[in-house]
Amino acid sequence: MRGDARQRRLRSLLALAGVRLAPDVVAIERAFVHESLARESGEASNERLEFLGDSVLGAITAAWLFERFPNEPEGGLTLRKAAIVNDAELARTARRLGFQDLVLVGTGMRSAGGSENATVLADAFEAFIGALYLRYGIERARRFVLCEHVELQQHSGEAPLDAKTRLQHHAQAHLGGTPSYRDESRGTPQQPEFFSRVEVNGAQLGSGSGTSKKHAQQAAAENALQGIGMASATQRGSERT
Repeated sequence: MRGDARQRRLRSLLALAGVRLAPDVVAIERAFVHESLARESGEASNERLEFLGDSVLGAITAAWLFERFPNEPEGGLTLRKAAIVNDAELARTARRLGFQDLVLVGTGMRSAGGSENATVLADAFEAFIGALYLRYGIERARRFVLCEHVELQQHSGEAPLDAKTRLQHHAQAHLGGTPSYRDESRGTPQQPEFFSRVEVNGAQLGSGSGTSKKHAQQAAAENALQGIGMASATQRGSERT
């Protein structure tokens, strides 16, 4: 999407953050430039904004959880936060808001459906938050994050279990074993990428990738849970021993 239609869509996103008059959207357009296009065109990508937006999103979410769940211990708050800011949830919100029509990717990535990729969408979502923060301040960023993402999530009375913990419970209860993870580093120091396989009793149940070993293992566990028909990472497991 380019031209006037793109400008209108960007202004409508800003309106969700409370920015009613936005004659110049250049400040936030970079949030939608994927590194694959940046390499081809020579323009700046959204990676720096993503880095900033990740921290802003985390701080806003943590503060909201701290106030919402005053009796929750640190471990429970950590799990709640992870369930809110993981790539799958960010991508789901990004799709709802039409980010897939705004993200600009390179030729190769475009032919592979890159603008629909969950990681690409999640990165653009974080970059947009970073751009909001830089141009319009923390209050506009907070309004957008809370109204369009955090407050729309399901928040049960009990903290959710992460994918690795739920898989461990299931494996011990039903598979007679404990999950083990085989990890590989496939990226570079500038662009780290890890790949993980999860096995139980020598049988591979799932695999996943991420920008850290922890994220890759969580992705592998989630992939395994999906393979055995269990619920998403934001829902508390029911298969306790």
